Amino acid sequence: MHRSLDTEAFRSFLVIRRDNIGDLVCTLPLIAALRRRYPAARIEALVNSYNRDVLEGHPDLDAVHAYSKGKHREGESLAAVYARRLRLLWSLRRADEGRGFDCAILAAPGEQPRSLGYARRVAARHVLGYVSPGRTLRGIDLPVTYQPEAQAHEVEKVFALLAPLGISEEPPAAMLRPHADALARVQTALSDKATGPGPLVALHISARKPSQRWPVERFEQVARTLHERHGARLVLLWAPGDEANRLHPGDDGKAAALAGSLAGLPVLPYATAQLADLIAALSACDSVICADGGAMHLAAALGKPIMALFGDSDPARWHPWKVNHRVLQMPSREVRDIDTAAVLRAWEELTATPRQAPGSG
Repeated sequence: MHRSLDTEAFRSFLVIRRDNIGDLVCTLPLIAALRRRYPAARIEALVNSYNRDVLEGHPDLDAVHAYSKGKHREGESLAAVYARRLRLLWSLRRADEGRGFDCAILAAPGEQPRSLGYARRVAARHVLGYVSPGRTLRGIDLPVTYQPEAQAHEVEKVFALLAPLGISEEPPAAMLRPHADALARVQTALSDKATGPGPLVALHISARKPSQRWPVERFEQVARTLHERHGARLVLLWAPGDEANRLHPGDDGKAAALAGSLAGLPVLPYATAQLADLIAALSACDSVICADGGAMHLAAALGKPIMALFGDSDPARWHPWKVNHRVLQMPSREVRDIDTAAVLRAWEELTATPRQAPGSG
């Protein structure tokens, strides 16, 4: 059906991605390619409030719109959250006020019924999205058949949606820049807590899935060894919040315990209440050690070398995209089964740091 459309004439796009941080980062190459293909178009994005800082101020976007998911509400009723969302969607369809979109892109693998509902509510003139083999979906007039068994990275799966627009090159690297004020804050904190000539290594200790969590004691061992062998300075990062918080569980307790055990070392425990703070902290570091997850993809988009711990997820689909990295995964698909020696070897290979001879300290 899309062959009869004049996609060259499109002048406005709404990119819709409603998933987690890493998923949105994997959409950045699509946005960059869309801007190159349509340099004069108005390109906007619709995301959730949890992810907004990934795109805020992005040079390839003219505007970023964010709605709150019900599970992310704080001190607000579900009715109020949904009413605010409807007002946002209504504002995006007001063609009489210079709004409206030629094309909405449902920028995620597989069929996306909720995103399609948003595209309908904003009255996009055309909708580009995945459909399952042999199916048609009312409202999608630029369909791309989704092959779930195809082996590809998440970036490639998302990027393939652009084929109906004549975009078929290899996806570029994801590009992300920290907010200037957030970067200034972390640099000030570093000058106070983690000074010295050694490499600055970020340790992100949190992971959403239990199979991705590495014991805090091993992070401690790695931190001590990196400092002893290489004079490394450490930035300790984690998901903020209390473990018992039902809406936003975090690792404040684990981070405090780890920071206490590393007293005396050049360590900056850096609380990242806002996503912009996490992006800035990662950008200030020379390399990153973390589990597969949002922080890993953020670090990749910042161009950082990454030592990634994989549990029950597929490295072929989720490895750091187009950046120097090492991946460790055990047959058990449990991160807790990865030992510290393997992580240290991989980090040293990653950073090309000469290792001291055994027994030399």
